Amino acid sequence: MDGSLAALFSNAVWTAIWAALPILTAAMVVGLIIGILQTATSIQEQTLSFVPKILVVILTTLLLGPTLFRPIWKMSVDVLGNLNAFVK
Repeated sequence: MDGSLAALFSNAVWTAIWAALPILTAAMVVGLIIGILQTATSIQEQTLSFVPKILVVILTTLLLGPTLFRPIWKMSVDVLGNLNAFVK
């Protein structure tokens, strides 16, 4: 970490994007599959697409949570460890 606020913000944004990407991708794939099935069967129930997506998000978060949280934890430790550089 080079100590600039712009680098910190950029690192935080990219860390958040990479941490959320697997969860959002899983929800998108399930939503697409459910949407295709709804279109094919002419069932237009909103909860039919919501319940599987929320279950997949919870399952993905439980399975990949430790792996996805590790970079967030590392960045938090780095920021708090170098807090005096950002306060000046």
